[in-house]
Amino acid sequence: MNVASKVSQTAGKHSPLEEEIRKLPIPVTSVFLGKDGKIRPAAFRETDKTLVCKGHDRIAQVFSKTVSKSRSIILEAVAGAESSSVTGKRVAVLFSGGPAAGGHNVLAGLSAVLGRGNTLLGIKKGPKGLLNSDLIEITPQNVQSILNLGGFDFLGTDRTKIKSPQQFEQVKATIVKNKLDGLVVVGGDDSNTNAAMIAEYLEQEGVDCSVVGIPKTIDGDLAAGKHLPISFGFDTASKIFSELVGNLTQDAASAVKYYHVVKLMGRTASKITLEVALQTKPAIALISEEIAEKDMSLESIVDYVVRAIVERRKKGINHGVILVPEGLVEFIPEMRRLISELNRVLAEYESDITDLPSLEHKKEFIIPHLTAASAQLMASLPDEIQEMLILDRDDHGNVKVSQIETEKLLIEKIRYRISEMKRHPDKFFGEGKIPATPQQIEDFKKMSLSTQSHFLGYEGRSSKPTRFDAAFTFLLGLTAGSLVLAGKTGYMAAVTDFDKGGRILGLPLSGLITVETRKGKEEFVIEKSLVDLDSPSFGLFAENRDRWAGEDLFSSPGAIQYWGPTSRQIPIIVALDQDYPDFGTFDLGEEKEIKID
Repeated sequence: MNVASKVSQTAGKHSPLEEEIRKLPIPVTSVFLGKDGKIRPAAFRETDKTLVCKGHDRIAQVFSKTVSKSRSIILEAVAGAESSSVTGKRVAVLFSGGPAAGGHNVLAGLSAVLGRGNTLLGIKKGPKGLLNSDLIEITPQNVQSILNLGGFDFLGTDRTKIKSPQQFEQVKATIVKNKLDGLVVVGGDDSNTNAAMIAEYLEQEGVDCSVVGIPKTIDGDLAAGKHLPISFGFDTASKIFSELVGNLTQDAASAVKYYHVVKLMGRTASKITLEVALQTKPAIALISEEIAEKDMSLESIVDYVVRAIVERRKKGINHGVILVPEGLVEFIPEMRRLISELNRVLAEYESDITDLPSLEHKKEFIIPHLTAASAQLMASLPDEIQEMLILDRDDHGNVKVSQIETEKLLIEKIRYRISEMKRHPDKFFGEGKIPATPQQIEDFKKMSLSTQSHFLGYEGRSSKPTRFDAAFTFLLGLTAGSLVLAGKTGYMAAVTDFDKGGRILGLPLSGLITVETRKGKEEFVIEKSLVDLDSPSFGLFAENRDRWAGEDLFSSPGAIQYWGPTSRQIPIIVALDQDYPDFGTFDLGEEKEIKID
């Protein structure tokens, strides 16, 4: 075969790697295996554990039907014959929100557990497709072709939130029209909140259709302690980012002149930043939750970073990598206050501000309506950040915080501070300040600061899944399908005990939901899981970060492995916080070659 022919043959997901990945066996937890070794649905028993969030009394009123049914009790899967004989069921699945690696193995798990006696349908383009009844049948051939590959592209996804009475009516119409017995929603906290609301609505309407959620988010902010240590997609994304950050640490040490400032995806939780820091040992890593806890101002963050840069410079190190969580600005108290005030002013004076001809005129109008502290902070920000805060709003009129170029904001602030230190060394060096000899100060004044900014986000969402995420998502599909066949509704599929064969759970979605007041209205949301500053994973980071800042101790974990020494790793933060003995090898059951027929 010549080169041209081989290139042609690799089109359509037939690269040599993709061909081999399809053949990889997948571990299957024992509750899904019959005596003949074949996959079959699990049955479920009630445990002695319940799952409730703050404000549960109010949650029980709003989700009265599903709470009454589940009694907030966690279910555990057990090997059982009764559900394996269920046939004739029609189950639909949709992807919701941003993509995450491994989504296709959810479809494979669903198809495998439903078997020939039931029908699996795919809803195209997420919740929007559910509203529009855009369904296709997913065949075994479809599933086999995407096994162990990709993210959500087979069905597509979108971010439509189902909230209005009309939308709920449309959902019911789609379910009735297509004679659905089950609906599986693959998504993050918002999507699974939607799943809980749909489950409750259908119960109240007397529509017999099980609704089950599956936890997806690369941010890792959809978790439930020992019951659900992490969501799928996190492992793949954090390994991709760790490879790239590892490359940058190597580059910085090689070129010996750059500080790479890297913003990492994760708007609310800093779990990705923490995991990447533990994987790569960068010079500096900021954790949003710690900054909020310590009430650090923007200037104090700049002080912290600059001091580390100066201390490295004193040792002859003028390079490194700085990790910044995507949502950092929302955790800086003064920035959060400024954004809140801007949201209020822009909403209250929307028509007045819209009519003003230029950004400068808008700023002149807005600033007198801010508190003195916020006005001063606003004036200190770069023009492009001010413009984004004023002009670039979402559909609800709020700042698109995730699009603020925090990494560039920090670079500008750091550059100015270092320039100021060179001009006025007496203000910054000496007793009670940064200790330095006269010679060290002179060396610092000659220092040049070369920076590069990066944002790593979309690169991590739709890779081929790691071995861990491929196994995790397949088991989540088996779990969700088993819950539907067992007639359970209003649950989230969960897998835990990644180090000892896997434990399969059904978590009541209502138990994950809390009530918040936003703009004077009740909002029901699944509570986000943030970095716990008392956790072993953060503790290990905090214990080592000064040493990593003081010397070049970086490590480069390299590319995702599908074979080899790191192919069976689980996230370090999961291993630490779940008290696993090691993070080198996961154990989720007997490995099976998966054939969907």
